[in-house]
Amino acid sequence: MLLRKNDVILFQGDSVTDWNRYVEDPLSDPMQLGRGYVFMAASMLTARYPELNLKFYNRGISGNRSIDLVNRWEEDTIALKPDVLSILIGVNDTWRRYDQNNPTTAEQYESNYRNILERTKKALPDVRIVMIEPFLLHVSPEIESWREDLNPKIMVARKLAIEFADIYIPMDGYFAAASIQKSPSTWSTDGVHPAGPGMALIAQKWVEAVTK
Repeated sequence: MLLRKNDVILFQGDSVTDWNRYVEDPLSDPMQLGRGYVFMAASMLTARYPELNLKFYNRGISGNRSIDLVNRWEEDTIALKPDVLSILIGVNDTWRRYDQNNPTTAEQYESNYRNILERTKKALPDVRIVMIEPFLLHVSPEIESWREDLNPKIMVARKLAIEFADIYIPMDGYFAAASIQKSPSTWSTDGVHPAGPGMALIAQKWVEAVTK
């Protein structure tokens, strides 16, 4: 089991992690967990393992790409000193190529991701890292066409996980398998942002991975 008593668990990423976390009034929601997979996973773990006394933070920010994590890593990750760090980043590195003509190459993605992982290990050598694979669901021909950009980034994430991660969650593969049982639109209507069942699937796979 990856988790230990009194662990501080930090979730980092983009809108899929952010998911409406309440940042306007931190005093009313100090952990800012949002209402997506982070909230679901934290709720499951708290209910199943109250004796662990786990503390959770969500610092996902909607629209973020890997370069944004590089720029805010010290304040939003290192300063929080997590015992467990979970990262999901990459789909916006692909999306911005198609909606803003602002691509991030696989090489740039690797450089950015490696930057934050190396800085994390240097500052927090005992941190346990969970990497979640970026994903797309094939809900339309347009989204399917994005595969040429995302697939190389998935391979980068898998390579970096071998070097840095304690756990790698192959979420793109899990969603592909789930889409055989139910249509892709069950899990995400736009192919990028999970619907309720999609969020629940991420939370389920995350909890399984850190508790087995």
